[in-house]
Amino acid sequence: MAAPAGAAAELNVAARPDIASQVRPMRQQDVDAVADIEKRAYPFPWTPGIFRDCLRAGHQCWVLDAGDRLMGYAVLSTGAGEAHLLNICIAPEYQGRGHGRRLLRRMVDLARWHGAQRIFLEVRPSNPRAYALYQDEGFNEIGQRPNYYPAEKGREDAIVMARELL
Repeated sequence: MAAPAGAAAELNVAARPDIASQVRPMRQQDVDAVADIEKRAYPFPWTPGIFRDCLRAGHQCWVLDAGDRLMGYAVLSTGAGEAHLLNICIAPEYQGRGHGRRLLRRMVDLARWHGAQRIFLEVRPSNPRAYALYQDEGFNEIGQRPNYYPAEKGREDAIVMARELL
């Protein structure tokens, strides 16, 4: 049985090579677009001020740039032989296409370049896709942070994950 015309069109879109993009350092003028992605992706988003503070603090702030729009971003803190992935996000309309993996790998490379021996991150238990990506990229669960994230009904624990970079 043939797929309905609309379904066939959706399959063809999904099968096409993805959008050309580059990973580049975030600039102050990117903050509004980054905050917009954050707001659309998370129920408890970081504010534009938090992203500005990260830039001012010298954190590794990077964006996935498709030329006419930003598709995602990541923020990495480095120091004392360690790195901490503070935030990584792909705009909802671009998720599930490998962009998050690409950005995560770039952050791991940056952590190595900065001399980190390991990289840490937190992930919500309610985000199984992100958890699976991190596991697939070599991160292991090492603990939990109770009541770490704001949630609809109070707070949600965080799963702490780490990857050795030796």
